[in-house]
Amino acid sequence: MADEVKIDSQTFQSRLSTLTQAWKTDRRSNDALFGGVGSIVVLMGKNEEAASYHKNNAMHYWLLGYEFPATLMVFTADALWVVTTTKKAKHLEPLKGGKIPIEVLSRSKDSEQNAKQFEKCLEVIKSSGKKVGILAKDTATGPFAEEWKKAYGGVAKEMEEVDISPALSIAALAVKDETELRNMRDSARASTGIMTEFFVEEMSEVLDEEKKVTHKQLSDKIDQKLDDPKFFQNLKSKLAADFDSQQLDWIYGPVVQSGGSYDLKLTAQSDENNLHAGTIIAGLGLRYKSYSSMVARTYLVDPNDAQESNYKLLLSVHEAIIKGAREGVVIKDLYNKAISVIKSSKKSELEKHFVKTVGGGIGLETKDIVLAINAKNTRVLKDGMTLYISTGFTDIENRQPQDKKGKMYSLLVTDTIRIRRDQDPAVFTNGAASDTGSVCFFFKDEEEEAQPKKQSKKDPKVGAVAASNITKTKLRAERPGQVDEGAEARRREHQKELAQRKQQEGLATYSEAVGDENGVAQKKFKKFESYKRDNQFPSKVKDLAVVVDEKASTIVLPIMGRPVPFHIQTVKNASKTDEGEFAFLRINFLSPGQGVGRKDDQPFEDPTAHFVRSLTFRSRDVERMESIAEQITNLRKNAVRREQEKKELEDVVEQDKLTEVRNRKPQRLENVFVRPAMDGKRITGEVEIHQNGLRYIDHRGSKIDVLFSNVKHLFFQPCTHELIVVIHVHLKNPIMIGKKKAKDVQFYREATDMQFDETGNRKRKHRYGDEEEFEQEQEERRRRAQLDKVFKRFAEEVQQAARDEGWGVDIPFRELGFNGVPNRSNVFMQPTADCLVQLTEPPFTVLTLDEIEVAHLERVRFGLKNIDMVFVFKDFHRPPVHINTVPMESLEPVKEWLDSINIAYSEGPVNLNWSTIMKTITADPHQFFADGGWSFLAAESDDDDADEEDEESAFEMSGSDLAASDESSDDESDFDDDASADEGSAASDESAGEDWDELEKKAKKKDRETGLEEEDSGGRKRKR
Repeated sequence: MADEVKIDSQTFQSRLSTLTQAWKTDRRSNDALFGGVGSIVVLMGKNEEAASYHKNNAMHYWLLGYEFPATLMVFTADALWVVTTTKKAKHLEPLKGGKIPIEVLSRSKDSEQNAKQFEKCLEVIKSSGKKVGILAKDTATGPFAEEWKKAYGGVAKEMEEVDISPALSIAALAVKDETELRNMRDSARASTGIMTEFFVEEMSEVLDEEKKVTHKQLSDKIDQKLDDPKFFQNLKSKLAADFDSQQLDWIYGPVVQSGGSYDLKLTAQSDENNLHAGTIIAGLGLRYKSYSSMVARTYLVDPNDAQESNYKLLLSVHEAIIKGAREGVVIKDLYNKAISVIKSSKKSELEKHFVKTVGGGIGLETKDIVLAINAKNTRVLKDGMTLYISTGFTDIENRQPQDKKGKMYSLLVTDTIRIRRDQDPAVFTNGAASDTGSVCFFFKDEEEEAQPKKQSKKDPKVGAVAASNITKTKLRAERPGQVDEGAEARRREHQKELAQRKQQEGLATYSEAVGDENGVAQKKFKKFESYKRDNQFPSKVKDLAVVVDEKASTIVLPIMGRPVPFHIQTVKNASKTDEGEFAFLRINFLSPGQGVGRKDDQPFEDPTAHFVRSLTFRSRDVERMESIAEQITNLRKNAVRREQEKKELEDVVEQDKLTEVRNRKPQRLENVFVRPAMDGKRITGEVEIHQNGLRYIDHRGSKIDVLFSNVKHLFFQPCTHELIVVIHVHLKNPIMIGKKKAKDVQFYREATDMQFDETGNRKRKHRYGDEEEFEQEQEERRRRAQLDKVFKRFAEEVQQAARDEGWGVDIPFRELGFNGVPNRSNVFMQPTADCLVQLTEPPFTVLTLDEIEVAHLERVRFGLKNIDMVFVFKDFHRPPVHINTVPMESLEPVKEWLDSINIAYSEGPVNLNWSTIMKTITADPHQFFADGGWSFLAAESDDDDADEEDEESAFEMSGSDLAASDESSDDESDFDDDASADEGSAASDESAGEDWDELEKKAKKKDRETGLEEEDSGGRKRKR
């Protein structure tokens, strides 16, 4: 065994330097951590089997990777002295010669020689200062330890002893390097694997079959899994390829508790009582390559509402602690944050049941009390520290117990985390789900209770608008003509209030001049690296020829006798021309002031530097030059394509894993189609509701998973007036379905499966008239109603499964709908309580009303049959959404709907250039609102009204003017409307600046010249 010991010299020197450097730094800052000690003594006695390590064991494993029994280490800020046996000394000899000197003293059978070695160590301690650092909780035993303690006892009175445990924890053991973190991660994955893939299955089987199994027997079964290498090879939470299950060992448990008797300490043991179907607490911890992790979960069997509510509170406390654990945070603040969450809840009485310590440091030590998370610890967290977070409520009274054993219960959740800089900590044990859907088991017969249907929250004004549309606008002919002047006045007043509110909100939000320069977010300079080392160049570059390296996306060009690489992203294009017997290859590069397409899309680190714009190479090998030009062109195309694909998919998120329902069959909706279809094929499948999301499976086995946490809106659209019934999911972030990204996933079934019998049959012979057609229509109505009922019930079940996410089922109001063109085709838009949607024809449209800043109605003027709508979002970087070709008869209902949901709207006679407007806004939002904000849209509408009034006032003539106009009225009737419009526009250009009198004189003169004035104006019919 001794021959197998191999100490990593580099790791040893690095960690020893870390310790001494922290020691020296502390000396320069008032000895706050090390207490001013001049030397540190770490004594290891005889080897003892223990479930957890102490500081002396931990220091050995941290420095050497092994535990060396009967060994003394004396540290100073500049050197290390080690006293050990001859065999162990051989393994320590290779460590010499590093930055920090090491003196290894080998013990022998000569007692006098051994005594001299201890005396030498004592001299080092004395010469280093009067203060010596020791481990207060010294657990070393055995002859070697007793001999050292006897020798040290002679000088102990002269020395001042300082407990060095906190310093070793903070300076050495607490912050883990990458190797240590990797070992902890593997340990955590093994722990969660045993918990989720073995214990939960065993527990479910015991409860389902009502077996009599004791806690101890269940713990022993878990214990035996440690000797099963195949189990760890088949874990779903993939372990490292070189994972060795032989290096796993227990540090905590496994512990199983139930039946009203609970101990939440790490020293808890499983008793001989039978597993009770109530509150079950299971905890376990593993050590892998000396590094530990632990996980504990509470499983609730047929819990009542109070138990579920208390567990949800515990989860919120647990998550608050984890999210608050960041670099620079004082440890006691985490505990105080947990207490504040409990106090601010409706269950503040649970504070007295809350545990006094909610975790501590973990790693080589199972529980490092130096980092204990309680109300008094003032230590500060650092990046790389690892903690176990263990939150719990003890001995809560159950007022609705199922039996005598269920009168008292406790709750516990434990996770292992790693502190990170400027972000939430990494949870190593997140593979063991702790949400209510994962830990609550229901084995009783589920009785379907008539629950009151939860209606989606909606503005009461929306209902009023819907009612008004039903009662007042049944006939289409009534819509365009009947405008309620009182309603219009009310809308105007309300819109003024909304406009003022928007202006105030804008000024408050953009109180300082912030924005994007030129209205566009500044792009960062990108650096492209072709090769890191010279030996990565292609071998062909030795010939000093042009080489296209497709693997590195690089062109290597010979310049001044040297191969120079150019990344393909720096190349604009390449062309080849022939002149005589020579072929010329011209390569153009990107440089400042040289636009790519219509815009200069390439930022530069220093635009004032000198740039190579192009290089030209001449060769007699025409075919080679043509081949190189083609290769460069293809390489450039591929690079552009990859960039476009990357940009297109940059907002696609990788969802967490779907947690499948294990304790019962998932609720299903069968025989449905999905859009977008996988692989472009329309195949039926079924939708399943699992613990944290939906899963669609078609008959080929292809799957689409949609997590509840990624759902933004859930819609149910009945098949009334439609060909399909729909459950539509609008996502927060796109997901990949096949090779395409999708932000909308729709499950639907066709409602038009009627079969017609036109040939006649026995029934038809005995029936007259349209009896069969009536029967088929009634059957169709019944089938549609049943289809709506099934889909709506399933949508409500989805809402119930995701009740913690805060969204519900939204149903479109068809009475408020209107036609429009949001993309390419004319579709029927329908408002819901929270959105404006079009769910029938892809591409789908889903506009969240809360995200809309203002709406603008364009082309609103007399004589036009359609208007356009523009929705501007609160996020000014999002392009506005246009819904074009809305019928004019829908104008009043649309305005009433917008007003009822408190969206400020305006109207104008022309289409605006919104790209320019939004660029101006994003350039300086503060200045935009300071200049009046959206009032320019209302001003445009008011100007249009004023122009119409001016035009009307021009025709308010006096009596003499009216008589003069009558003389020429019949002459004007010779021209149709179009001709008069054209001529009028031309006349307005020619007669700019002339008044009406001059125009009348010119007209009369022209009439006399043509002889029209003498004709009888009443003798001819007016042309129309």
